[in-house]
Amino acid sequence: MSSPAYIAPNTTSDCTGDSLYRKIAWRLMPILVIGYIIAYIDRVNVSFAKLQMLGNLKFSESVYGVGAGIFFLGYFAFEIPSNIILHRVGARVWICRVIVTWGIVSALTALVHTPFQFYAARLLLGVAEAGFFPGMILYLTYWFPAHRRAAMVALLMAGNPVSGIIGGPLSGSILHHFAGSNGIAGWQWLFILEAIPAILFGAVIFLFLDNRVVDAKWLSERERAVVAAEIDVEATTKSHVSIASVFTSPKVWLLCVIFFGIEMGSYAVGFWQPTIIRQTGVKDAFTIGLLTTIPYAAALVALVLTGRHSDRTRERRWHAIFPCLAAAAGFVLCTEAGSDTPLAMFGLVLAAAGVITALAMFWALPTSILGGNAAAAGIAFVNCTGNLGGFFSPTVIGFLKTYTGTLNSGLYLIAACMIASSILIFRLAPAPSVSLQPHEEPI
Repeated sequence: MSSPAYIAPNTTSDCTGDSLYRKIAWRLMPILVIGYIIAYIDRVNVSFAKLQMLGNLKFSESVYGVGAGIFFLGYFAFEIPSNIILHRVGARVWICRVIVTWGIVSALTALVHTPFQFYAARLLLGVAEAGFFPGMILYLTYWFPAHRRAAMVALLMAGNPVSGIIGGPLSGSILHHFAGSNGIAGWQWLFILEAIPAILFGAVIFLFLDNRVVDAKWLSERERAVVAAEIDVEATTKSHVSIASVFTSPKVWLLCVIFFGIEMGSYAVGFWQPTIIRQTGVKDAFTIGLLTTIPYAAALVALVLTGRHSDRTRERRWHAIFPCLAAAAGFVLCTEAGSDTPLAMFGLVLAAAGVITALAMFWALPTSILGGNAAAAGIAFVNCTGNLGGFFSPTVIGFLKTYTGTLNSGLYLIAACMIASSILIFRLAPAPSVSLQPHEEPI
């Protein structure tokens, strides 16, 4: 289907497929995308805070790497319970709780002074945010059938590059203009000011997000029936297994490993992009913030075009493999850049566009396997296990930079992870995933 980003909303929708699902997308996706933008800014703004915080607090690169990554240990521990609770109590209340809580914790990060306090703040932020993204992936299964979902996942994940386009200049500007204002350091203002949208947006979630199709008063009775019937029919073709069996499924563990490799690349970009740019000779924080918009803008274009093409062809595997390989090439180019800023930027364009697109295409796979509570647990399990890459990526790169004085060895490792994920997708995802019918399972 056409992306709602390019087609005006149909206020007189009938019950035909495209117009009905376009109407649903226009109602739900802006809320989900804005929430994801806020979440990602609060998650990775520490990469900009680092430009001042390490000097002010005398933290080493390895302390930063551990602090950036420890977020994902909290995320890992609480993600599955959070997704199961969401499935039972509904997205409206639970996602409101999630977003307000992480906004408060993010603001309190401005108070840290020691490595232990930094680690604790990041760990609690992971606990607070656990369940948001997998909850959104699960939420889409309540409203869109599998053959329409890749474009919606791609649109949701467009929040990632958009957060970079917005967050980079915003963070750089705060660091540049607020440093020392009222006796508060620029990096502290960064955490305080960028937490406010999360706290306020919790009210929007509570007021405007419907839990299920049956709750959608903005759809006619006939429209609700059409969507519910299509979702129910699809659900009968899925593997409705127990929650316990999810954790022993070879398919689910394969997805975890693939996702782990892609996430290693994602957070190499998210947590180290400003550092990569600065080591080419760019010193001003605001200029660095502006430059970070370039890779994210390219990623946004690649993400939307690839998602639409994947849904149109109903092909998933190669749409994930090629972005992984492009990202690997980008990370290698960054190691060769030295003081060549244009070359480093080209490498970052490939890396950011590749990992962000690969993430969106990856999520077209697990959402078509499981239903019910198993879907809630399975999606969360894949996401939180794979997200351990978010812990290992900045942690390992930080330690390697501390002991080698360069990011190169860490970036080579990340490139290898992206290649490994592409090989696993190619060799272990069976051929039926190449050309799906709406009722078929991709793996």
